Amino acid sequence: MNLYDINVLDNNNQLQSLSTYQNQVLLIVNTATECEFTEQYDELEDLFEQYHDQGFWILDFPCNQFGEQAPGTMEEIISFCADTYGVSFPQFAKIDVNGPNEAPIYTYLKENQDPALSKRIDWNFTKFLIDRKGNVVARFEPLVKPKEIALEIEKLLAHI
Repeated sequence: MNLYDINVLDNNNQLQSLSTYQNQVLLIVNTATECEFTEQYDELEDLFEQYHDQGFWILDFPCNQFGEQAPGTMEEIISFCADTYGVSFPQFAKIDVNGPNEAPIYTYLKENQDPALSKRIDWNFTKFLIDRKGNVVARFEPLVKPKEIALEIEKLLAHI
């Protein structure tokens, strides 16, 4: 199994294959709209705008597991993100990133990350960087601001 074999629910609860993003550099993030890190949406959008034309995508998976900081419907979340931060990258249905209802994409990400890292996601805005072949190349914890990983994204985009 690889990343592109996984199906996720989009923000309309329609099944979407991650094969849509094959041969792209991805940043997969679990987010929340009422979190101390919510302002990272600004930098995420900046990265998306800067690198999207080179084959870079951000995949946003809202998660309400940490302090219920992603309340509301998907429509409310999408509206908030667009109105407040100008978010234009794909936002998917809310998911769990740990536990018995963990989304398959997060099971895959954690199983394929650096084995020295914890298999538990500790908070919102944990970021996984994926190369064009679907390999997990890095995990960045919430304290790492999106702009701090721009160089890593550039390196991956340079490898065609």
